[in-house]
Amino acid sequence: MSGEAPEAVFSGGSGAAERTRRLRPVPPPPAPRAPAIDLAEAEEFLRLFHAENQVEVPIQQRLARMRYEVETTGTYRHTPDELSYGAKVAWRNSARCIGRLYWRSLKVRDLRDVHTVSGVAAHCVEHLRMATNGGKIRPVISVFPPETPQRPAPRIWNEQLIRYAGYRSQDGNVLGDPRYARFTETVTGYGWRAPARPTGFDPLPLVVETREEGAHMFALPPDAVHEVPMTHPDLPWFAELGLRWHAVPVISNMRLSIGGVSYPAAPFNGWYMGTEIGARNFADNDRYNLVPVVAERLGLDTSREDTLWRDRALVELNRAVLHSYQQAGVTITDHHTESHRFLTHLAKEESAGRKCPVDWSWIVPPMSGAQTPVFHRYYDTEAPGPNYYADDEATQRALTGGPPHFA
Repeated sequence: MSGEAPEAVFSGGSGAAERTRRLRPVPPPPAPRAPAIDLAEAEEFLRLFHAENQVEVPIQQRLARMRYEVETTGTYRHTPDELSYGAKVAWRNSARCIGRLYWRSLKVRDLRDVHTVSGVAAHCVEHLRMATNGGKIRPVISVFPPETPQRPAPRIWNEQLIRYAGYRSQDGNVLGDPRYARFTETVTGYGWRAPARPTGFDPLPLVVETREEGAHMFALPPDAVHEVPMTHPDLPWFAELGLRWHAVPVISNMRLSIGGVSYPAAPFNGWYMGTEIGARNFADNDRYNLVPVVAERLGLDTSREDTLWRDRALVELNRAVLHSYQQAGVTITDHHTESHRFLTHLAKEESAGRKCPVDWSWIVPPMSGAQTPVFHRYYDTEAPGPNYYADDEATQRALTGGPPHFA
């Protein structure tokens, strides 16, 4: 897939495709030069691609072409098949992901010819619609242009395509997600308008930046943000809390690296594991901090820790998340099932003669860890490429709303 997406893709909300003003002055600064391609890394990837796929072009011919491109342009262009394979293997190599059993099913959208902020934003909206798939979540990645010496890549500021605003009051309390309170303040200062009646679950605008156009904001159309209202199988009062969460988690500020070529804008998704929402987003003290709220409604003794009120409330939060997604027909998995599936993936990788890199602190679920089979073993920790990487600059933009990359 290539080319610019039409503005009509934003249908579903008044002014949804309207940009705000630039978030930096013009004219644009000189383009930073992309780092030199590591020929050894490029060769290693191409040899891996040829070893694991049926390829008509001989490997020596492909390597010669790659070296010629690097010598003459400073980089090389992956074929569509190489790009698709590289993105899938990057998922296979992602040490922090427990859902890698499905790495071959990733749908790769080749958007390397989309260079405008409106084009990137529109294709991000299409990504949300495609991945949501009426609730039957599909793993998707949208790969936008890479860094090259001739033209720097676009940037997506948001940590995920859908994140909720955090409105900080004068007394320091936050309505919504405290993690994004500074991002909310920044985009509000740039002209984003919160709903007339703010809630704890207002989607933030998408911010896309290119060197030529600067950074612009785009409101996500309502039909692209599929949400699940939270209810509980046994506690009728739970619905009164007014909780909801979005159906699909699209990570959008990590860098995809394939054979030495860097793709800073490559949003990708799987589907949620219940604890990501119930034991982290809803439960963390610096997020929605709902454990005390649920404990109070349950009538638990919170005066001391040895009553294990936190644990009991946390279980009910997570039961509500799994129940709600299942009732809504939206794909989700629980941490026990997914832990067993991960060991299946691990066995497949070992039988294929490959090491499976694992970051234990991320693979072990954030509740009942010792009750899952992934807890009780050691793992290889070295994560090879291709892979997905975070960087400090992208993390700062995602949390604070700046500064612009091309400043």
